[in-house]
Amino acid sequence: MRFARISLLAVVALGLALSGCGGGSAAGTDKKSDKDKEAQAAAVIPVEAGVAALGPISASYSGTASLEADREAQVVAKTSGVLLRLHVEEGMRVKVGQVLAELDPDKPKLMVAQSEANLRRLEHDFERAKEMFAKKLVSSEAYEKIQYELDNQRAAFDMARLDLSYTQITAPIDGVISQRMVKEGNLIQIHTALFRIDDFDPLLAVLNVPERELMTLKPGLSATMEVDALPGTKFEGKVARIAPVVDPKTGTFRVTCEFADHGKLKSGMFGRVDIEYDRRLDALTIPRSALIDEDGKTSVFTVAQEDVADEPADKDKKGAASEKKAEPKAGEKKAADAKPAKTHKGMVVRRRNIKIGYVSGEKVEVREGLKEGEKVVTVGRAALRDGTEVQVLENKS
Repeated sequence: MRFARISLLAVVALGLALSGCGGGSAAGTDKKSDKDKEAQAAAVIPVEAGVAALGPISASYSGTASLEADREAQVVAKTSGVLLRLHVEEGMRVKVGQVLAELDPDKPKLMVAQSEANLRRLEHDFERAKEMFAKKLVSSEAYEKIQYELDNQRAAFDMARLDLSYTQITAPIDGVISQRMVKEGNLIQIHTALFRIDDFDPLLAVLNVPERELMTLKPGLSATMEVDALPGTKFEGKVARIAPVVDPKTGTFRVTCEFADHGKLKSGMFGRVDIEYDRRLDALTIPRSALIDEDGKTSVFTVAQEDVADEPADKDKKGAASEKKAEPKAGEKKAADAKPAKTHKGMVVRRRNIKIGYVSGEKVEVREGLKEGEKVVTVGRAALRDGTEVQVLENKS
């Protein structure tokens, strides 16, 4: 009887143990399924994509330069004297020949009066000598001497009048008074700088361009410019002239661009100049951010829908080994009769080499390797490999 009771207790305990093992296995299966789903979801990488589309694109050369006036002149005093009046100030626009300032004219006027009196005297002496020479009352040497003195005095008189005119300081070119160096009441010496005049119409931007662009840039090509002082504003211009020689020290040549005076541009402003030398109206373009440059090749990640196998992203090696079944014996069915792996539709990336053409801003021309409408990854490329499943996010930019 005691032995029968012990046997019964052993059977009950074994049954409970087997029941506990069965329940634990079902819970473990559910947990494993949830983990597989989470691993599969984690394996999908979020990216942003752009579309290959037809549109215009231009080829241009970009460079930087400081603006300078087309013409400039430094106005200097041609005679000496006290500065009596100023008629212009900095920033005023002037015309050629306009009076800018006046020097004290008293002394030059007296010099003109003295020269004129001497001239009248010599003219009278010459008339008398001419009559006497006709009557042969004076020698030819005396007659010629008076004639030379008269010519010399006429030149002196003209010089005195010219010196008087120099007391009126006039503008040598059209332009704007960019600097005034003197004040009223200053004693001005000859060759003293008084004003600087700049002609801002047009303004010039001189670029030093690498010699490889020598055959692409030509006079007359359109150019645009942006300056730091006026962000977001583009100014239209053109290539005015191109230097015919290349500097052997720098390997560059000078390209001069003209920009009209819009009233906003100023001499000395720093600008970025784009010279457009070709334009395609129906080119296949993609965002520049999609390009991958490695090993001398250019490629992109394309995005398309494919069948993706439902497999865990990372299996435990020990668990995988325990699940292996023994090789079937002769006459037994092999595991080939098992059901095929499940698949789902997903977005998959494929790396593809392309050939590019012109690059303009954030767009790049694709000449080989893509078709219109194909999607390419623009953000998130670093984490991708060929065949990676991705989730394409909406591009909010």
